Amino acid sequence: MISYEDFTKVDIRVGTIVNTEAFPEACKPALKLFIDFGPVIGMKKTSAQITHLYQKEDLIGRQVLAVVNFPPKQVGSFMSEVLVLGLSNEKNEIVLVGPEMMVPNGQKLH
Repeated sequence: MISYEDFTKVDIRVGTIVNTEAFPEACKPALKLFIDFGPVIGMKKTSAQITHLYQKEDLIGRQVLAVVNFPPKQVGSFMSEVLVLGLSNEKNEIVLVGPEMMVPNGQKLH
């Protein structure tokens, strides 16, 4: 078990995907996501293995939740700065997690 204090150390914020790019050199099919987390955190980038359910052009303007306080991680030739959150469906495909309604970018999950 973790304590509530442990949970509060994980900084989960909402951001809006403003750009996407193919990531053909990734080991598994993936997209590069460029996400606006508002004026305090700013723009961050990540890669996500979501090509089974999402087309890159359909993601623009979508809000997602991400952990923003992990250290950057090298993914092939790309430096991932945040961890976008998702859940696996019955086919083990990733479904992105986001708010039901639009909220200001940078809002912290409570």
